Amino acid sequence: MSTLAYSLEPRSATARARDRLAIRGWLYAVAVVLFALVLVGGATRLTESGLSITEWKPIHGVIPPLSAGEWQEEFDLYRQIPQYQQINRGMSLDEFKTIYWWEWAHRLLARGVGFVFALPLAFFWLTGRLEPFLKPRLVGILALGGVQGAIGWWMVASGLVERTDVSQYRLATHLTIACIIFAATLWVASGLAPRKTQERPARSTIRSGQLIMVLALVQIYLGGLVAGLNAGLTFNTWPLMDGTLVPGGLLVMEPAWRNFFENVMTVQFVHRTGAYVLFAAVLLHAVLLWRKGVSERFRQGALLLCAAVTVQAAIGITTLLLAVPIGWALMHQAGGLVVLALAVFHARALKGEYPIISQAARD
Repeated sequence: MSTLAYSLEPRSATARARDRLAIRGWLYAVAVVLFALVLVGGATRLTESGLSITEWKPIHGVIPPLSAGEWQEEFDLYRQIPQYQQINRGMSLDEFKTIYWWEWAHRLLARGVGFVFALPLAFFWLTGRLEPFLKPRLVGILALGGVQGAIGWWMVASGLVERTDVSQYRLATHLTIACIIFAATLWVASGLAPRKTQERPARSTIRSGQLIMVLALVQIYLGGLVAGLNAGLTFNTWPLMDGTLVPGGLLVMEPAWRNFFENVMTVQFVHRTGAYVLFAAVLLHAVLLWRKGVSERFRQGALLLCAAVTVQAAIGITTLLLAVPIGWALMHQAGGLVVLALAVFHARALKGEYPIISQAARD
């Protein structure tokens, strides 16, 4: 039987349940690769390696330099940009190789996750295993991944001509889009999990869970601005900042909006404030769920999320007090992804699963 003929056959409820299990496993595997990709990207940033590859070669770039001549050619290209000329002048070829490998690994993972997503998607689609409501969601994630590749080069290009590092605007955008792809993948996957009950809490409870998910994403964006400005290397005290709870000099730039993106003090202060807001929202949400007497699994999800945000806050404070050592910084970035993942799982559980198997439309 041909693939096309097979794809046109109706699927039984049992087969649909197996399909959902397989699709869910695939999407969780994609999320694991995305998690690794974001962490390698963080390490690339922290080691100042992101500008070591100065050309965008989507196909040929898979192959690293294989000869002494090729390595020298890559090194010569790097020596033409401001980062080398103003910061790393005199760097040896061996030192260059270290930063090169970080950026190459990051780009290889980015390419790899595209294949890990696209090839199984094509298989599930052509064999009729994708329910209609899944198709636009998965194609949307794939398209966003393609856009993310272009955004990544747009970010790198900002540091090749006049700057010695990449634009904080572009870095924060690149990080946030990666996390949106990560969250969307988990959202679709967790919505395919079978539920023992179809309980749906009040609409206000569902919306508060979704709000927490959005707040987690916003906090990641703010963290991207902090990273882009190296703002974590300043004001390394807590809970006071520059000797006070609300420091002066937050709005010294004109126009005022620039302070929220370019003023190191303001960017760090807003990131701190965002953490407080997220913590308060999660704590209040957990208390309200407990008082409303919703099912145990919803309350456990809220408490787990509250615990994760607390641990993440502690990691963030430690990272700040220690002036951003790479190990703690990567732990903080990983913690942000864990908080986001738990927020997605919790919001998805509150909303309920996708159409139950017995009511799902057939292809």
